[in-house]
Amino acid sequence: GDSACVLPPFSLSDEEVHSLMEQTRALAAELNVVGLLNIQYAIRNEQVYVLEANPRASRTIPYVSKAIGVPLAKIAARVMIGQKLEEIGFTREVEIGHFAVKFPVFPFSRFHGVDTILGPEMKSTGEVMGIDRNFGAAFAKAALAAGQVLPTRGNVFISVRNRHKRDAIFVAKHLETLGFKLFATEGTARALSRSGISTTVVYRLDDNRGPNAIDLIQAGRLDLIINTPSGPQPRDDERRIRAAAAQYGVPCITTMAGAAVAVLAVEALQRGELDLRALQEYHQDLQRP
Repeated sequence: GDSACVLPPFSLSDEEVHSLMEQTRALAAELNVVGLLNIQYAIRNEQVYVLEANPRASRTIPYVSKAIGVPLAKIAARVMIGQKLEEIGFTREVEIGHFAVKFPVFPFSRFHGVDTILGPEMKSTGEVMGIDRNFGAAFAKAALAAGQVLPTRGNVFISVRNRHKRDAIFVAKHLETLGFKLFATEGTARALSRSGISTTVVYRLDDNRGPNAIDLIQAGRLDLIINTPSGPQPRDDERRIRAAAAQYGVPCITTMAGAAVAVLAVEALQRGELDLRALQEYHQDLQRP
């Protein structure tokens, strides 16, 4: 429930999507499910794993229904009372020509001092959806609706764990190309500088050599923060930085996957690519089953 999701799949190969669909059909048939089936998958090194399968609806159903223009809950209810999909006229996947991004809404701004890092315990209190033909624009719309105002210019603070530094280079280079000024902790700054990316060093919270990240947040000098936790038990300074970001309304991204798509959203915002259309207009363009 805390994840941002996209339909159609943005980061999966055609082979992986085909595998997911085949396994879903096989599980539904073997379990003899009539109605809705919620399956959670994980993919690692191109291998698909089934985490769990539940014969019920989920919060994803209204999201997908709006994205594809099909009332899935109503169709499932009709099937459960004995009607066939052929009778209803719903026998194949709906192919959409737009992107629908689901984005969670968090209450962090109401609880000063709370760490915004996510874990097994769900923290979101709602969710919104952004739709556009451009993925970056759809993500930007969803983030905006959830209260995350992504910047189109300004300063970005980057502090990531060692295994994320390579990915951070590509994100930082993209941000630099878009005109942002970059700030980073010493280790991250070294990695970025070695790749020719201009970066201003920000010292640790307990260092007296200059303004630290919280000083910059309080002074209104940071417009976006990318901070991945150092491990399962994040350091105290990381928690304090993320808490300060929530308190002062600075968007804070805690995964590299999230950072990569956020940069695409920032680029779409800079170019003014947000396509303002009614939901019904997107549904009119769909290939109906």
